[in-house]
Amino acid sequence: MLYGIQASKDVKLSNIARTLKERQPLIKTEDRLSRNLDDIDFTKGINDEICRLSVSKITDDMVIAIDPGDIRKKYAKKMEFLAKVYDGSQHEIGNGYPLCKAVASDIESKKVIPLYCEAYSHSAYGVKSENDQILKMLDVIFRHIGSKGIHAIDRGGDRGVIYEKYLKRDKPIRFVIRLKERDLIRKGKRQNCLKMGMRLSTPYETVLIIYENGREKRRTVQYNAVEVKLPGYDNRLYFVVIKGFGIKPMMLLTSCQLDRKKKESIWRIAEYYLARWKCDESYRYIKQSYNLEDIRVRSYKSIRNIVVIVLAVSYFAAVYLGQNIKLKLLIERIFLVSNRFFGVPSFFNYAIADGIYNLLYPDKTALKGKPKNVDDFQLCFEFS
Repeated sequence: MLYGIQASKDVKLSNIARTLKERQPLIKTEDRLSRNLDDIDFTKGINDEICRLSVSKITDDMVIAIDPGDIRKKYAKKMEFLAKVYDGSQHEIGNGYPLCKAVASDIESKKVIPLYCEAYSHSAYGVKSENDQILKMLDVIFRHIGSKGIHAIDRGGDRGVIYEKYLKRDKPIRFVIRLKERDLIRKGKRQNCLKMGMRLSTPYETVLIIYENGREKRRTVQYNAVEVKLPGYDNRLYFVVIKGFGIKPMMLLTSCQLDRKKKESIWRIAEYYLARWKCDESYRYIKQSYNLEDIRVRSYKSIRNIVVIVLAVSYFAAVYLGQNIKLKLLIERIFLVSNRFFGVPSFFNYAIADGIYNLLYPDKTALKGKPKNVDDFQLCFEFS
């Protein structure tokens, strides 16, 4: 499966089976893959292993972006535990499977480290709620990564259960969460965060360069921060307000320490939050590079297994190939065959996925070309 997904850039079993080039009828290979996918659910095992492998690569200043996602199955009817999901790209409710996913990244770097991805269904046995799935994912991250990194979550993270998870620990987690509209305590008084944000003066400003319709534009934003607390908590937090992105100010709540007299310290919090777009970009990369939404298996266990296998494939492409010095020559060759018009793109993983596909797809021996002295559990790249 690991080889076939990379060699075909697809998750359909028929295409995966074709790349394996086994000496038996294609339907037999496809039947075996289908049967084994529905045998044991190894979502938990692979997510645990990827988080464990990532520990040495996560630094204290890395952003851990947490974001829900979905696999939209617009025309499916017979897939097991098919449920309703909100399609953010189409802004509508449809059939599919929600996802819990997390990636880590430096602010300055364009590379990401996939950490966790799990497909689930609200109709499946043992699934209580979205909150429960998010908390389960956080438990895995805490167990392996601990308190390293800064957790960045969009408005979907503005939930009491998540604040409780972060703040009621022996060593609280640093986080940056975008607020929707809730009450905060400032100078002993309980105030609505939106009203407070509208009234708050924003003496600091910075100029951002954005791209709209292929043109470069400059946008000036103003910002400031004040010390606050959440009702029911004694933890010192900061309320960061940024004006200039829209009619309403962008409101961030953070447990990171900052110096309110230094504009760079306040803007750093905004950079932590803005880095979470890489989670969306990494998921878009997975969807596009491996055709994830075209998944064609019907059993719930198989769906979950394919999603987490694709996570393992993306981790291999982003981390193992990207950071292993011994594979430097292979990476250079992959870049050369990635068929990019303007060199390697800013999002590194797209070129890696295309390059692996162009190297593996025409290979005539597939996995049978592996030397005898290579570990059977390693994916081998040997080309004549």
